[in-house]
Amino acid sequence: MPKIGIAEDDQKISGLIKAGLEEHGYEVNAFTNGRIGYQAFSTQEFDLLILDVMLPELSGIEICRQLRANDVKIPILMLTALGTVDDKVEGFNSGADDYLLKPFHFRELLVRIEALLRRTTSGTKEETVVLSYEDLSLNTLSKEVQRAGTPILLTAKELALLEVFLRHPNRLLSRQFIAEQAWDVNFDTGTNVVDVYVNFLRNKVEKGFSKKLIHTKINLGYILKS
Repeated sequence: MPKIGIAEDDQKISGLIKAGLEEHGYEVNAFTNGRIGYQAFSTQEFDLLILDVMLPELSGIEICRQLRANDVKIPILMLTALGTVDDKVEGFNSGADDYLLKPFHFRELLVRIEALLRRTTSGTKEETVVLSYEDLSLNTLSKEVQRAGTPILLTAKELALLEVFLRHPNRLLSRQFIAEQAWDVNFDTGTNVVDVYVNFLRNKVEKGFSKKLIHTKINLGYILKS
């Protein structure tokens, strides 16, 4: 039975989520205070966390950032009313795996939770696989990235993005395909989140190297090629 932790200061929303998830067989612990939630999340075993951004004492962003700094790798879903591109980028940069805006349908929340847990479970069953192109490589189990033997540190979102490119070299990838394959989310044509993360990834895997690998096709998408 997967165990889910919730940090949400709106007791009505928290109660509805908790009741709904328990009806679907999940074990749920809910907290309304950010600092108390963080203490529980960092000392107990959870399979997935749902964090509201605006929390008393310690924000969801800060909870996520501190957990990732302590090498806690469980899936984290941000649940918030803050929906600008900058808000989403801040959440992803803190280490979140997904982002759901309020108000939301419980069915969508459930599907996102199932997708995150499925991705985590399938990852534990895979043998170590090294994906590479030219001098760039990714170990999909250890999440270690190297370019010409130089280690490169990437966030969870950047790792997922790089894996999509490495699994589809020399192929033009649309923004919609990238968003769905990397993050299990529907691409919102009104945002530039994919472009932002491609730029983040480029800055890390191409800076200091003469050969560029990720190329832009205007109005079409991106392609990994030499």
